[in-house]
Amino acid sequence: MKKAIDAEFLIFDLGNVIIDIDYQRSLNLIKSLLPATFHPKVESFYATDFHKAYEKGLIDSHAFRNEVRAYFEQDWDDEKVDGLWNSLLGEIPKERLDLISELKQSFRVGVLSNTNQIHIDAVQDMLKRDFGMERFEQLFDRVFYSHEMGLAKPTKEIYVKMLDELGTTADRVVFFDDMQENVAGAKSVGIHAIQVTGPTVIFDFFGHV
Repeated sequence: MKKAIDAEFLIFDLGNVIIDIDYQRSLNLIKSLLPATFHPKVESFYATDFHKAYEKGLIDSHAFRNEVRAYFEQDWDDEKVDGLWNSLLGEIPKERLDLISELKQSFRVGVLSNTNQIHIDAVQDMLKRDFGMERFEQLFDRVFYSHEMGLAKPTKEIYVKMLDELGTTADRVVFFDDMQENVAGAKSVGIHAIQVTGPTVIFDFFGHV
């Protein structure tokens, strides 16, 4: 490792940091199943109250699926809803997991992700299929999922709760996220935060070019 980092914890978002995701792919797939008159509703999907509630674990997967059916006025079965919802998930590049394994020799590593149970179930299936790993907890020292915390980025509260559970201070943490607002949220509590704007950013940061 080429870069000296004065930190105890390295915390990573999942989407487009560890796992490739494409929000628009999911939206386009949903649009392909609906009349054009519904397309504006598709574009507003991620901003809906029920999506935000699901991300915080305030409603369960059964309620979320029912909200999706009602929102789009469709009678999709659970498997269909889950398939559409999970279509944003791409690959988990092995080199990213290898980097985490290497970093773990010198730091405590963790995850802080806005996510939900349907996505996590699908991701765990990917981990088992591709890497023989049941859960991210086997690789990371700590895993913080929004739907289990009852909070979501970029609110200050989720970062404060994470720091409290880690038993550390903001200056001892480096956080990596692809969303500018989440980086700003982390910085607002004093965490050193890096925006991941492309697939090489975390490797470049640690000198693995």
